[in-house]
Amino acid sequence: MRLSKRGEYGLRAMIMMAEPAEKKGVHKMMQIKEIAEREEISPKFLEQIMLALKNAGLLHSKMGVGGGYYLARAAGEITLGQIFRVLDGPVAPVKCVSQMAYEPCGCPDEQTCGLRLVMGDVRNAIADILDHTSLKDVIKRQGAVRRRLGLSKK
Repeated sequence: MRLSKRGEYGLRAMIMMAEPAEKKGVHKMMQIKEIAEREEISPKFLEQIMLALKNAGLLHSKMGVGGGYYLARAAGEITLGQIFRVLDGPVAPVKCVSQMAYEPCGCPDEQTCGLRLVMGDVRNAIADILDHTSLKDVIKRQGAVRRRLGLSKK
């Protein structure tokens, strides 16, 4: 399991898109240019990321003037785990504990392998956090920190 730049940028873009939806209760249409500028991401790279998220059903898009991307579901219904898996694949640190892309390892007794048992725990802990943290949860947490630091916008 490794968070690539693709995964990081995709997560940051989705969090950014969820923020206005949570504040105003509506899905705001956002253009690639706007997201790329604010998050300091290459627009061409971001376009590829957004297309993957759209193809996975996490985003919708509208073509033409005033078009852009918007969340396909409420921010509380999209988890970081869903986004991560679309962009970076399985959460497992080794393939022999993956639930999406299992491959046998080279150890003599996979069933009792100590490393596999521990890596299974690591996979489960990471998946539990990512799969139980929604974009809405992140927005709430981010807002609380901003308020505590006196950085929130009224």
